[in-house]
Amino acid sequence: MARIELVDLAHAYKPNPTAPADYALRPMSMAWHDGGAYALLGPSGCGKTTLLNIISGLVKPSHGKVLFDGKDVTQLPTEARNIAQVFQFPVIYDTMTVHDNLAFPLRNRGWKESEVKKRVQQVAQMLELTGDLKLRASGLSVDAKQKISLGRGLVRPDVAAVLFDEPLTVIDPHLKWLLRRKLKEIHHELKLSLIYVTHDQVEALTFADQVVVMTQGEVVQTGSAQALFEEPEHTFVGYFIGNPGMNLLGCTLDDGGVRVAGQLLAVSAAARAALSGAQGKITLGVRPEFVECVKAGEGGEGGDHCLDATVTAVRNMGTHYLAEFQLGGAKVAAKLRAIDAVAGAQLGQSVRLRFPPQRTLFYVNDKRVA
Repeated sequence: MARIELVDLAHAYKPNPTAPADYALRPMSMAWHDGGAYALLGPSGCGKTTLLNIISGLVKPSHGKVLFDGKDVTQLPTEARNIAQVFQFPVIYDTMTVHDNLAFPLRNRGWKESEVKKRVQQVAQMLELTGDLKLRASGLSVDAKQKISLGRGLVRPDVAAVLFDEPLTVIDPHLKWLLRRKLKEIHHELKLSLIYVTHDQVEALTFADQVVVMTQGEVVQTGSAQALFEEPEHTFVGYFIGNPGMNLLGCTLDDGGVRVAGQLLAVSAAARAALSGAQGKITLGVRPEFVECVKAGEGGEGGDHCLDATVTAVRNMGTHYLAEFQLGGAKVAAKLRAIDAVAGAQLGQSVRLRFPPQRTLFYVNDKRVA
């Protein structure tokens, strides 16, 4: 296991990059702790696999360095980095048994056969492969083959890190949920350094201690699931994390608050101070989970934090109501449990939406201000 540091790391496929768009991976510096579980999360083409392949040595970065426990490994080939990598599709030996597939990385490094058997049994039990150890891999399902591939990545206890490149893509949805939970259990038991690439926020948030969110080759935030949900540092994080994502509304500064769709919304003194002198686009962000709805003409305490809107849809989701509203030219979503204001609501009915100041965030040019 190793502490992995990326120092002024960037990658461009064209010479002499100057603008951010010239980079497949924009300049970054970060450190991942020994024994941590990390996820690289973002849409297709955002650079997460490029970053993973730079760490593994499959790609050499055009700028910066990669350090393992303080040692510069940037120019070292993959085989010299002591890592294991699990790919999107199974990489196994079909002619071998499941046992021999799991044992191969250990035998290749000169382990004693008694120790090989012990370790294979341990990993097979974790992945529920014990009953398949004597079977030839060629006759197994794709799900089982990918479990073998996962086991081959986890079987060596001395690796600097285990890298996963969307390993559950080919797995049955129900088994995918079970394997995510199993990988979490394995991480806590073996204390391996794990880096997991995915475009699925559920996979990332349930697997990793820290999630690295990427878009257009840039790391926009690293944090826990709670931090990404409650305090997104970039509008992309607010939009990408959550279902539905954060409501993002354009606004302008006005006396005592901000103007949204022509209506004045009061904001705290701290928010006004942070926004004063802002140069560029100002965006208000609030999660659907935190939007409150009251009847038109009501507001109660804190009514100055309300805006008038009209109902466009209300759906009963069983555990909550998912309501949609029109606010000027923008749409606002809300997850509501106390539904007095929207129960039986008609399309076009007027309501008031309350934006709790402690849950309402502001962004300038897509980056959060204090």
